[in-house]
Amino acid sequence: MKNIKFEDLPSAMEIVLEKLSILEEEIKAIKENFQPKEPVELLTREETAKYLKISLTTLWHWSKKGILPSHGIGNRVYYKRSEIKAKIIKLN
Repeated sequence: MKNIKFEDLPSAMEIVLEKLSILEEEIKAIKENFQPKEPVELLTREETAKYLKISLTTLWHWSKKGILPSHGIGNRVYYKRSEIKAKIIKLN
């Protein structure tokens, strides 16, 4: 930081206050637009079939056709509840 003389204090304070007001506006905008992330809820094949009231075979066919995206973790298959809801809303 550069040396400030006593005579320069008023102009330096103006600059500080301007920057402070800019920061306040940015923080206000962030607070207004902030949306916390929703945790991803994964459903098993059985839970998904029960939720949709379909058979496991139908669920398998929908996954293979790309109607309902599936996610593999290890050798298990899961479905995201948010994606299931999005597909249901999209079909209606």
